[in-house]
Amino acid sequence: MTAPPPRRLATAAGLCFLLTHVASIGGLVLYGPLLHDAAYVTGAGPDTRVLLGALCEVVLALAVVGTALALYPAARRYGEGAAVGYLGLRTLEAAVICVGIVALLAVTTLRASPPQAGTPDALLVAGRALVAVHDWTFLLGPNFVLGANTTLVAHLMYRSRLVPRPVAVLGLVGGPLIFASAVAVLFGAYAQLSAWGSLAALPVFAWELALAVRLLARGFTPPPAPHTVTTSTPAASIRATSSSASPG
Repeated sequence: MTAPPPRRLATAAGLCFLLTHVASIGGLVLYGPLLHDAAYVTGAGPDTRVLLGALCEVVLALAVVGTALALYPAARRYGEGAAVGYLGLRTLEAAVICVGIVALLAVTTLRASPPQAGTPDALLVAGRALVAVHDWTFLLGPNFVLGANTTLVAHLMYRSRLVPRPVAVLGLVGGPLIFASAVAVLFGAYAQLSAWGSLAALPVFAWELALAVRLLARGFTPPPAPHTVTTSTPAASIRATSSSASPG
């Protein structure tokens, strides 16, 4: 079975990058009532909306892994270890996202079928704890791990010139910046969903969007054609030498 041509890989990667943005925004919007209403677990709760949000994040997790699967065959020729590392980090990012999905789905289960011996206060505590688990996964996956894998793949893209270097520079700036921002959020400097957090995420957003548009519109930049070297056969060399040595 032959491997897909690079153009198809580029298109798949570009589509997956765009899908990660659409799915992540959709999930965050649909999760709104659960994330911002502390009493959600004891109320009526729009569970269908939350379930749709969970579906969006499942699509997000699959698209995250899809970006790495599509880029790996092209990137491995320029650094197999780094390409494998990117694939592993993207898979880890998707796994962390799935932990957050499970936590929020557990809140809907508690709301729909509360334990018989559970009091409203106990349900509130459990619900808030599960939302807190989701919030921490939101910091760990789309910030810490995303910062690491963005830096890694942007370095590969810069070195290989598979995409224009200005596009790769966006990733080389955005990856470390969002990782540093995650450290600041971890130690309480500011909230993740704040003006500072949004500003820190802009370069990564620009990197992924620019990369997706480039891959969809133009594909990977082809490597330069190797120089053609003409090698003379021994017999031809002997004839040329004899001819030059003959008296004119």
